[in-house]
Parts: sequence; C-alpha cells; structure tokens
Amino acid sequence: MLLATEKGQVTDWPGYIGATVGLLILVALVYWLMRQGWNWRRTLQSDLPPLPAVPQDPGPALLAAPGRYHGSTTAGNWLDRVVAHGLGTRSLAELTLTERGLLARRPGADDLWIPAAALAGARPDSGIAGKVVPSGLLVVGWTHGDRELESGFRLDAAAEHEAWVEAVEALVTRTKTKKTEEAAT
Repeated sequence: MLLATEKGQVTDWPGYIGATVGLLILVALVYWLMRQGWNWRRTLQSDLPPLPAVPQDPGPALLAAPGRYHGSTTAGNWLDRVVAHGLGTRSLAELTLTERGLLARRPGADDLWIPAAALAGARPDSGIAGKVVPSGLLVVGWTHGDRELESGFRLDAAAEHEAWVEAVEALVTRTKTKKTEEAAT
C-alpha cells in the first residue's frame, strides 16, 4: 500500500509543468489555426453580395416553427460551408414561411431572409456543413447573387420537415408560375 501512494505523487515538477505548458501551447496553436482557416474562408467568399434585408412586414405566416440553424453550404456540396455574412454561425432559429419568402430569426446572429423569388426548393436530408443529424434536417435551396446555396435547419418537431418541404415546393411553383405569367404579358 505504501508503494502505491509513493507512485501517485509527483516528484518531477519541472517535467510535469513543462508537459502541461507544452500541451496548453499545442491547444492554443490548434485553436489559432482553426481561426485562421475560418478567416481565410471568409476572405475567399468576400465576393458574395450582402444578404437581402428583412422586410418590415414579411407577410402572414403559412408555417412557423422553432428550431436550429445549422449553416449554409454551396449547393450540391454539403461540406463547403459558407461563412460570409454570418451564414456559417450555428444558432437557434424561429422559422417562418410566408408568401413573400422564408424568414429565420436568429437570436445572437443576423436574421436570414430568403425572398420567395430566390427559393429553389427544399428536401429532407441528414447532413449539412459537416453536421450530421440522423433524425434529419430541412435543407432549403436558394439563389443568392450568382451562387446557389443550401441552408440547413433542424425543427424542434422533426416530423414537420415533410410539411415544410411541401410548403416550400408549392411556394417555389407559385412564384415560378407568377414570373412566367408576368413575362408573357
């Protein structure tokens, strides 16, 4: 028993302190490199135009639900996270779909407004921006400037994802029909 207590004591304080300081420096270096990568990605995406402003009156809600915003990516590449203009910041979100577009109110981050004319569709999926959620995500496709983007949301009630997909698809169809009719006149 005496031998066990002797082995549990630190006798090489300089080595112990040196290892601890070395580990802390390594953790700080990894964090700094991650931060530099994030800033580099933001710089590469600096040509992305500013996001549309949230209108004063987005219109009456077709659907509304609380959830979480998981990020945005370039369309078709679920690992290419878009970080410009705060699109890379995960946050809580209150989603509202109206005839005019999709509004994601995000406490602690800039709100996201996707006009109906910019919506391209929606689908259920299991991952986006390096985040995999086995119970599913609502992925909304949209166009911003000349880029096609996808944004992932996880509603608190995952069973509602299908209803949201149907509602967004119906809104996209109505918007395209309206554009076609206006172009014909």
